[in-house]
Amino acid sequence: MTLRNLRSARKVIIGLIAVFALGCAARADLWGYVDDNGVAHFASEPLDSRYRLFFKGGSTLDAPDAGERAEAISDAAFRRTAIYQRAVNHPNLKRLLPLIERNARLQSLDPALVKAVVAVESGFDPVAVSPKGAFGLMQLLPDTAARYGVIGDSKRSAEQKLLDPAVNLRAGTHYLHDLIVQFPDDVSLALAAYNAGEQAVLNYGSRIPPFAETREFVRLVEQFRRLFSPPPPPPPSRLRLKLPDKRGAAGRAQPAASPAASPQAARDAGLH
Repeated sequence: MTLRNLRSARKVIIGLIAVFALGCAARADLWGYVDDNGVAHFASEPLDSRYRLFFKGGSTLDAPDAGERAEAISDAAFRRTAIYQRAVNHPNLKRLLPLIERNARLQSLDPALVKAVVAVESGFDPVAVSPKGAFGLMQLLPDTAARYGVIGDSKRSAEQKLLDPAVNLRAGTHYLHDLIVQFPDDVSLALAAYNAGEQAVLNYGSRIPPFAETREFVRLVEQFRRLFSPPPPPPPSRLRLKLPDKRGAAGRAQPAASPAASPQAARDAGLH
């Protein structure tokens, strides 16, 4: 790289630092070029053919927005609540975790989501029974469980089978998967349907019904899911920038061929 290109690259890097420091293009692509006078120009989109893409996406220097800050504060407070402490310290959690994760994978579900539903529905108590007649870890009604083959026989009733963690998780995760398929790309609606029933969500125009219990259920599951999810990978330690080379391979300067030494020059060299 020539001295001029090195200086141009330095200007580009300084320009990038200034852009990030001012918060410009915080979450946008960064395009730019260095003109013939060595001045760096930047934009969030290519304004003409001279612009080249220098940086794509967001920067790790982005400041969290108000929603992210509020969410972090809410999660920190939630960790101190009795419902969270009771769930994460429940002796059944460690024992049931492999079964939860296995059934989640079989239904292509996020294990943190299934774990969150179990935490809110039953607090990891496999023999929990609600006043409405829902049973087990994922609090399934017998009518719902019957869709997934959980029916009584001569040995055990459907209700007894639903108190078996393996049976309950198999049917419950299958049901949750079907709801997410029914309400694609909106887990909140699927959770609302899990609590209030699919028809209730449809009756309100595919929106979360205005039931206090349902809204609180969705909020709690989503909060547990965030806290149960593994932490994101650490950001890269440094930003790497590659200055685009405008010259084509054919236009690159080739080293000049050394002129053939004349016989006289060779004789003169031999004198030294």
